Amino acid sequence: MSRIGKKPVTIPSGVEISVTDANVLVVKGQKGELTQEINKDINVEIEGSEVRFGRSSDHKDHRSLHGLYRALTQNMVIGVSEGYKKSLELVGVGFKASVQGQLLDLDLGYSHRILFQVPAEIKVSAETVKGQPPVVHIEGVDKQLVGQVAAKVRSFRKPEPYKGKGVKYVGEEIRRKAGKAAGKK
Repeated sequence: MSRIGKKPVTIPSGVEISVTDANVLVVKGQKGELTQEINKDINVEIEGSEVRFGRSSDHKDHRSLHGLYRALTQNMVIGVSEGYKKSLELVGVGFKASVQGQLLDLDLGYSHRILFQVPAEIKVSAETVKGQPPVVHIEGVDKQLVGQVAAKVRSFRKPEPYKGKGVKYVGEEIRRKAGKAAGKK
């Protein structure tokens, strides 16, 4: 049995989970609602305040899906109850970020500004403090979508290893390289 798949998902108060006839898992909470289609070979049992997953056989595909659907359900429960948040730092001279509705406006040192349309399910905000690099906060209930949007914003200018300039996650350590001057002696 899958170690992850065996563990039940605990349902916190304020969260409702149901399974439709078409094997679609629906999770509702105070922050929103998420749905996930589940393979017909994976059994979902809701008993009390726990959700358990089982599989029909020990086939390789069924074993891999067993833990996957349990982990996805856990992420959905956390998303609708607490939500997910990623923060990005814009490190560089003159780097700026601003938000107008669902449009993220980034100035990352190129000859042009970058306008990024944020999906409707995601809430984005920009914060600028004097003496600190600008920070972009990305929040939402869907863990995959929050991570995908954060990765897309980071891809506009990845941190470079010599001066560390670029878009990086808050708390991310950039491996620095010595420049050409370090080799001369």
